[in-house]
Amino acid sequence: MENTKKIAEVRRSRQREVLFKVLKGTKSHPTADWIYHEVRKTLPRISLGTVYRNLRLLAERGEILELHYGDGQSRFDGTPENHYHFNCQTCGKVYDVEEPLKKDMERDLSKKLGFIVNHHRVEFYGICMDCQ
Repeated sequence: MENTKKIAEVRRSRQREVLFKVLKGTKSHPTADWIYHEVRKTLPRISLGTVYRNLRLLAERGEILELHYGDGQSRFDGTPENHYHFNCQTCGKVYDVEEPLKKDMERDLSKKLGFIVNHHRVEFYGICMDCQ
């Protein structure tokens, strides 16, 4: 029975494809509720539970990022490559930081401390241009 579950998770799904396309088409780092409302424009019968399950599956497979900010509601990012975010403390929007930061940070930390670094996350907090 375990093999059946693994096969089902890998199988293509129209719902997952539409959800992924919606997420890739925005830079807003939306919540699952926002994604649900957008996906319903194409798939009006999709359930919120299906959206949550597919978001979790895509995140587990490394195809998207699930961002946790301690407010109980995850945000999702269609760019799974390591990059940085700016969080507006006034409006709550999350922006990608396009400026390149020190690229060898993981390697340097590994050399200096002897740790094996698999991934890192850097977040910036402040007030966005629209809220200033």
